[in-house]
Amino acid sequence: MTQKSNIEWTETTWNPVTGCTKISEGCQNCYARTMTKRLKAMGQQKYVNGFEVTLHPGELNKPLKWKKPSTIFVCSMSDLFHKKVPLEFIHRVFDTMNSCPQHTFQVLTKRSERLSDISQYLNWTDNIWAGVTVENYEHLDRIDNLISTDAKVKFLSLEPLLGPIAESRDFYAAIDSEIDWVIVGGESGPGARPIQESWVRSIQEDCKMAEIPFFFKQWGGVNKKKNGSLLDGLSYKEYPKGSRQSILQEALK
Repeated sequence: MTQKSNIEWTETTWNPVTGCTKISEGCQNCYARTMTKRLKAMGQQKYVNGFEVTLHPGELNKPLKWKKPSTIFVCSMSDLFHKKVPLEFIHRVFDTMNSCPQHTFQVLTKRSERLSDISQYLNWTDNIWAGVTVENYEHLDRIDNLISTDAKVKFLSLEPLLGPIAESRDFYAAIDSEIDWVIVGGESGPGARPIQESWVRSIQEDCKMAEIPFFFKQWGGVNKKKNGSLLDGLSYKEYPKGSRQSILQEALK
């Protein structure tokens, strides 16, 4: 049985790899690093190595036992495309995903160059979505790397959003007809860096113009629950066209 995740845009998580290292500005207040410290202090064996990149072969078959169709965030406590994760192990992760057509797997990375480099060696069945994190304008190149992959569904996580990504037409040109979903969120928790409403609105307008589903997760801040996720009084929780969630939303209209 799967366990429901608190991450709003997925249903559950699966971590055949844990641990990571900082690669860019978005990693400064990494929630996974903070959570790992807590789990290690609680004595959870899986996190005995702390935030060192650690492979967990015993986790590989877990999704095979989950019969109810679920949307699964892969490596929420790591980055599957970290250089310390061997290609052979990535193949094993993909083998499991290929064998579970009832599930949808969301694979998100900041290491888009490696994603692009090895994409041709991976079996991108329709149930595997590929995404990249882009926290500011300086990392728009990650979008180009994502587009170069063979994933059938490509998505962006603009979280934590740290700058005005959509102020330039470069962003619209990058996503138009190439990206299937955009998630936006402000940073939350102690030391959260601020997000500006204009940044979010510009992204939402670009997504609307490009007909891309837009999911606004949160404003964030120290009290993310209080700040909520309304933009101009509206809730934007859209999903990729043809997904189970999108079909359900259409049915409820």
